Amino acid sequence: MKLKIIYLTSRNAVLEINDGGIFHTKAPYSLKLNGEDYGTTDRIITGIYNLKPDSEYILSIENNDIQNSITFTTLSESYTLNVKDFGARGDGSNDDTCCIQAAIMACPENGRVYIPEGTYRITSIFLKSNLRLEIGKGAGLKAYTSTENHPIMPGLIQNYDETEEYNLGTWEGNPLTMYSGIIHGINVENVVIYGQGIIDGNANYDNWWKNPKEKGIAWRPRTIFLQQCNNVVIEGITVQNSPSWTVHPYFSKNLKFIGMSIINPKDSPNTDALDVESCCNVDITGVYFSVGDDCIAIKSGKIYMGAKYKTPSKSITIRQCCMRDGHGSVTIGSEMAGGVQDLTVKDCIFLDTDRGLRIKTRRGRGKDAIIDNVVFDHIKMDGVMTPLVVNCFYFCDPDGHTAYVRDKAPMPVDERTPEIKQLFFRNLECKNCHVAAVYIYGLPEKKIEEIILENIFFDYAEDTKSGMPAMMDDLEPVSKMGVFIHNVEKLTMKNVVVKGQVGEDIILRNVDHII
Repeated sequence: MKLKIIYLTSRNAVLEINDGGIFHTKAPYSLKLNGEDYGTTDRIITGIYNLKPDSEYILSIENNDIQNSITFTTLSESYTLNVKDFGARGDGSNDDTCCIQAAIMACPENGRVYIPEGTYRITSIFLKSNLRLEIGKGAGLKAYTSTENHPIMPGLIQNYDETEEYNLGTWEGNPLTMYSGIIHGINVENVVIYGQGIIDGNANYDNWWKNPKEKGIAWRPRTIFLQQCNNVVIEGITVQNSPSWTVHPYFSKNLKFIGMSIINPKDSPNTDALDVESCCNVDITGVYFSVGDDCIAIKSGKIYMGAKYKTPSKSITIRQCCMRDGHGSVTIGSEMAGGVQDLTVKDCIFLDTDRGLRIKTRRGRGKDAIIDNVVFDHIKMDGVMTPLVVNCFYFCDPDGHTAYVRDKAPMPVDERTPEIKQLFFRNLECKNCHVAAVYIYGLPEKKIEEIILENIFFDYAEDTKSGMPAMMDDLEPVSKMGVFIHNVEKLTMKNVVVKGQVGEDIILRNVDHII
């Protein structure tokens, strides 16, 4: 068993306990900080708070005969600005937006803005560079839901001679007018948002979730929106009841999401937990997800933004996370016209989601819509309806049911044709499946280049439910379907076990080379 400090500020540290567990440790551990009790943990990734700047600590853990310790020194800090000193009340009724914003704007470099216990009503808070924002234990930022209080972010603004454009708003992969995020960052860098508090979007079916597909003056806001940002860390906090996508980094880089909880009701519309869109160098570690749509969605623009800016989402690592409920545990697309590259998902738990991996693409996404080097390794799934789904006939958008999108016969390969290259799935344990074990359907004119399936076990729940293995036309509901793979150039299968399926366990069609 090894200990490692994976993140550090002046006031907190994040501990990783490597005892062979996934998300949860194999047993609870008691913690001591400089010899004093600091509670217990059963999480691989554990936040330590209320530390002093520029101080040395010895953190010890023990369980029966297991003992270990690690020494670390917190970072320095210039000043702490308490938002209550700026007039914030935290009484749950007063509008504290301006007071919190004033503290943020006044914060010096290497300083901290601190939000203590209380309920702070806000509309939109805008971040600035070189900021540490701590939302303390018992503190909650609770958003107003009245649209007239939210700033509007235009989709595209042309420069004076109309040769360039400035994009501020976005909705489902297109540059469209939206309401500002509850926490909103534009072109900021070196920002840390951390703590034990809550950001509550306060959404329900009386406000943002009512008629969710209808645009008002602008499209629904995200709870946290990061645009063209660099070196941002969000750690420890809980984000809940989002108006739409919960955390949405957009054309940003060098991001870390650590030890958070992202929670929305099962029936909340389009409340994806974390949508990484045209971002690079992203680490998602120790996060708990339970939402009404996809837990993590990797995107890069629907058509216009992907084709114009050609900015893929790439170099993304997801580990020691727990995904519960929702449509997909980890989804790629369907808005991925800029491509997705180098995605690794390892040491995670998927519970009761509709799908484990869910790739959604379709004709029309374009020649830059390339998915390559996707790795799933050491994943445990329980109650996932269909663990692995790759769908190249996803019927989204107004033309989604046209012959061009839905026809399973080969079409000409041109500038509209997307591509999937290499997908690797290893060491997966998938229990209590329902609909299918694997459902992969590539394009006949542009087959999936390579798929590797190694050391994978599937079995089915006793009371299985029938359902659609993928959202494409011309499918019927099924139950206990085995492995279905169609239109692949090279397929490697080693030690793949499907237990309790109905009919054939493995169906391969139009697969060129099988190992």
